[in-house]
Order: sequence, then C-alpha cells, then structure tokens
Amino acid sequence: MGLVGGIEAGGTKFVCAVGTSSEASAARTEFLTTTPDETIGRAVEFLERQAARLGRLIAVGIASFGPIDLDPASPSFGHITTTPKPGWQNVDLAGVVRRSLNVPVAFDTDVNAAALGERRWGAAQGLDTFLYLTVGTGIGGGGMVAGKLMHGALHPEMGHMRIPHNPQRDPFPGSCPFHGDCWEGLASGTAIQARWGTRGEDLPSDHAAWPLEARYLALGISNLICALSPERIVLGGGVMRQAQLLPLIRQGTLELLNGYIRVSRILEHIEDYLVPAQLGRDAGVLGAIALALEKEASG
Repeated sequence: MGLVGGIEAGGTKFVCAVGTSSEASAARTEFLTTTPDETIGRAVEFLERQAARLGRLIAVGIASFGPIDLDPASPSFGHITTTPKPGWQNVDLAGVVRRSLNVPVAFDTDVNAAALGERRWGAAQGLDTFLYLTVGTGIGGGGMVAGKLMHGALHPEMGHMRIPHNPQRDPFPGSCPFHGDCWEGLASGTAIQARWGTRGEDLPSDHAAWPLEARYLALGISNLICALSPERIVLGGGVMRQAQLLPLIRQGTLELLNGYIRVSRILEHIEDYLVPAQLGRDAGVLGAIALALEKEASG
C-alpha cells in the first residue's frame, strides 16, 4: 500500500494529510492561507516530513478553490486563475507541488474532490451520477456523471447560476463581486452575513433568515435536478450545519418540482435523496486523498 498525499487548498486555510487505500488519513495538519509561496511551501514541507517518517509518496491530490485551469493542454494548467482572493490570481499550484515532490499530481476543484471522497467513503457510495454541493463562504458544486468527475470547457460553477430574485421580498442586492445576485450572491454564508449583519451561526433557528435561505437553496437545487437528473444530491458546508435548514430545503424542492418529475426516490424518499455530507469538515482533504488514490490506480 503506497502512501499518498492530499492538499485541500482553501481560500481561508490549507488542510494537508497523508493516507493509503486502507487508512484514509494517517497524519493531518492545517494552517492559514497566507501568501502563495509561504502556504504552498508549508504544504510541501509537511508532505516531505511525512514521507520521511512513513514511506515514499507515490502521488498527491490537490483539491483547490478556484476558478482553476484543468486543461492539460493549457499553458496555465494547474493554476488558480481569476480568484478574487488577493495575491492568488494566476498562481501555479499543481506545478509547484509536482516539481517539489517529484510525484504525479491529481488536480481538481475542492467540490469535485469532495464528491469523490463522499463516493469512496461517505454519502454517495455506490452511485455513478450524483452532485455534491457545499454551502459556506461561497456556494460550489461538483459531482460525477456515469462514474466520471464533471469537467468540460472549465469545471462546474454551480454557485454562479442565476436564480429568481424578488427585490420586493428581499431587497438585498447580492454579495457576488462578479454577478451580484447569483445563487452564491444570495444564499452563501457571506450573503447571509451581509444581509442580516451577523454570521449565520449566530442567528437563532427561528430567524427569518432560514426560510429565505431554504427557498433560495431549493430554487438552485430544483434547477440542477431538472438539468442533470442526479441520483442523489449531497449537501455540505458550514451553512448546512443548521439542523433546521435541510427539512425546509426538502419541502421547498418538492413544492418547486410540483410533481413534474415523477421519480419515487424524489417524490417518496426525499430524505434519502437530499442528504447531508458524511465526511463533514474533512470532505475536502479526504477528497484530495481520493484524487491521489485514483491517480495512482490509473497509472
């Protein structure tokens, strides 16, 4: 069993781990995201230390915030591209890790990686077509279609879908610096704090924020069900830790679909269709480990 490394490259913090096919995480660390040189250097140093202690690294997976370039033919492949995070635009992440450690590197979005982790160890086991959505500081989506991670001209940017916004009911203009009132701009944790003046975790469970939040999340989810027909949707991220939210989203999704999609797993078993992520805060780094294991298995 070879040792693989995983890097969850987040805009706020990096989480790094090493593992094997039988032990998902044998060692783990996390630290704040500062400058690219310092942060990537700390990730490489951690993986080097673990390789010296536990055995040779055979692959590394990177689950990154984005947007990122996933086109192997592109000169900026492996880069973080047009992120609004200061100092991280056009940063070569995968290339630096590959050259520093001299190992194969698998590179994907944090949400695609989390989807892969949930399929291997969590709430999407046994499924070939499903979605993973994270609702936190932003909203991101990834998943698999016919057993393959979702890629195309870029990668899914589900959080930037446009959804109905009634400014008479909700005069908040949205928090997205690119689109204003896109899905992320209306329903992310950042949007909740900007709209109500406090973080979501500090709002009471009966606050008016939660029916509105559930409505926006149900709008996006119903669009994704109609467009992609997933077998299940797995919901993670900090906002989804509000226990009262998921039942409201399920109810709202059924109301919006209005009986049109007559599939028993949705109509009769919505509690098994819209489900919470099982890997919790470790979804990203375990997804990165899963990326590395897939890279090694594919040669």
